[in-house]
Amino acid sequence: MNFEKYNQYDVGELARIYEALVKPRMIEEKMLKLLRQGQVSKWFSGIGQEAIAVGATLALEQDEYIMPLHRNLGVFTTRGIPFKKLLHQWQGNIGGFTKGRDRSFHFGTNEYHIAGMISHLGAMLSVADGVALANALDNKGKVTLAFSGDGGTSEGEFHEAVNLAAVWDLPVIFLVENNGYGLSTPSSDQFRCVNIADKGVGYGIASKTIDGNNILEVYTEISQIARELRKNPRPFLLECKTFRMRGHEEASGTKYVPQELMDEWAKKDPISNFETYLLVNKLVSAAEIVKIKDAINEEINEGVEILKQPETIAVSTEIEVGDVYMPYTPQVVEKQGEKTEIRFIDAIQDGLRLAMRKYDNLVLMGQDIAEYGGVFKITDGFVDEFGVGRVRNTPICEAAPLGAALGLSMGGKKAMVEMQFADFVSCGFNQIANNLAKTYYRWGQNSDVVIRMPTGGGAAAGPFHSQSNEAWFFHLPGLKIVYPSTPSDAKGLLLAAFDDPNPVLFFEHKGMYRSLREEVYSGEYTTEIGKARWVREGEEITFITYGLAVQWCEEVVEELGVDATTLDLRTLLPWDKAAVKDAVAKSGKVIVVHEDTLEGGIGGEIAAWIGEHCFTNLDAPVMRVGSLDTPIPFNADLEVNFMGRSRLYTKVKELMEW
Repeated sequence: MNFEKYNQYDVGELARIYEALVKPRMIEEKMLKLLRQGQVSKWFSGIGQEAIAVGATLALEQDEYIMPLHRNLGVFTTRGIPFKKLLHQWQGNIGGFTKGRDRSFHFGTNEYHIAGMISHLGAMLSVADGVALANALDNKGKVTLAFSGDGGTSEGEFHEAVNLAAVWDLPVIFLVENNGYGLSTPSSDQFRCVNIADKGVGYGIASKTIDGNNILEVYTEISQIARELRKNPRPFLLECKTFRMRGHEEASGTKYVPQELMDEWAKKDPISNFETYLLVNKLVSAAEIVKIKDAINEEINEGVEILKQPETIAVSTEIEVGDVYMPYTPQVVEKQGEKTEIRFIDAIQDGLRLAMRKYDNLVLMGQDIAEYGGVFKITDGFVDEFGVGRVRNTPICEAAPLGAALGLSMGGKKAMVEMQFADFVSCGFNQIANNLAKTYYRWGQNSDVVIRMPTGGGAAAGPFHSQSNEAWFFHLPGLKIVYPSTPSDAKGLLLAAFDDPNPVLFFEHKGMYRSLREEVYSGEYTTEIGKARWVREGEEITFITYGLAVQWCEEVVEELGVDATTLDLRTLLPWDKAAVKDAVAKSGKVIVVHEDTLEGGIGGEIAAWIGEHCFTNLDAPVMRVGSLDTPIPFNADLEVNFMGRSRLYTKVKELMEW
């Protein structure tokens, strides 16, 4: 192991490097003993890989973000997080970073500029893109570093994140720890290129393979790369060859690894080799090494004292529910300006433009949204007014922009991501469900993100451009879901969504874009999220609905001449339970209507809630109307039959006969 080639440091710096390197090893050795004693429940070992995490962290500035993984203890210790604090986190104590809500290294801390990982490989790479973009927009001259394992490079999100960073010239170091195995799957079953760094040419970015067990090589190389990227922003793919000497996690063992391979890499141990180099060359004395280790042991022994008195968290349902969303009290802005008749699509465009003027930290991302103006032309002209820095075309991908949106939040920005069609959001579902929705609850980082979702059928566009998929997200605490039915509400709710620091999915029915017109106030105003709209009030029947289905209900009311109450939910998460309760009491006969398929739709939850909380006000069973439980067809006649509108008239007459 050639340390001399990279030794440009004085003895004081070398001692500091050694201390940083040996500390995670000593902590791990202690944790493995505690694991065998049953005092800790699980451990993911990084023994044999410490030089990478430590060297990378030393090379970065303290305020440059790192996206580590579960084998990167050295990141946390090198950033100066006290061992006792880490142990609280690993034990699920209130004194950790996640209030007992997440395990081991699944935590983030803005104090130490570390992003909290999720278990889904590759997901944090695009978050690094977002942080880097925020830094680049503010000309901060900072880099971001994201870790990946060799197995993670097989994930689609690896490709999306690296490609996005390349296209946007983002100062991100994508560091791949190639330890030869993805859990038990060898690299030969993961990729066919000789080195992972070989992939860099496919993205048009610089890349390199280095010895990940040589602490001085890692530190020196990353320091140089970081300096260059700060001056000339662009991504870099760095492969660090290494080997983990323990199992994927302790319970898995290492039986799948040939013994000769274990023996070979044992000789390349990053700590023993570096220690020998320092001693042989009289760069650090044996006495100084003992002193360093004694100080680390003292911190470890002090920290494990917490295990003698196991902590019991005072469970509070109120606190748990209250921490799902970042606290926010909306300031409703009253309608102002002149009223002008505009289309639904114009109202959305107007709201979006006003939000961009109000928030100079708001960044728009999406496919074809820049010069082209988006497939529906909602952002037409936005580049001319706001510039390409804030109105950004993305490659054809969904996950990377959504992850980048979270990264922008970490960088103090607001973000909007336009799904070209709501149908395509499935390709980015993980980022919404496991990052955007959960991050505040896990470690207190908000996701100041609006995701615009052009949705709905009626245009004979077939099963991949016409789905109503709002129910996919209805089961995800931490999200807000908005679905307006009028131009006025579309504008007011969109502006409210941008004010809200929590992630908001904003559904826009494509069929209403150019067919629905209304007089709308020209100035800025907001419509409160979570409040339903009374469309009409009557005593014979109650419709509870949202989106295009509001029009369906109004059409049937006119056809049948019934004295009806129609309640437009407008917001699906959270939905207005108080208004629903009042609407049920109006007639005692309730029908819940939505365009989405019937089975498992949002209407089922509302009907169940009514049955549980409003039973005494009912004069008939709660009925539901939705679309057929089939994919939405292409043929126009088949689509009409698919839509719930075709069955609404019959269902209303059935209910009226009770």
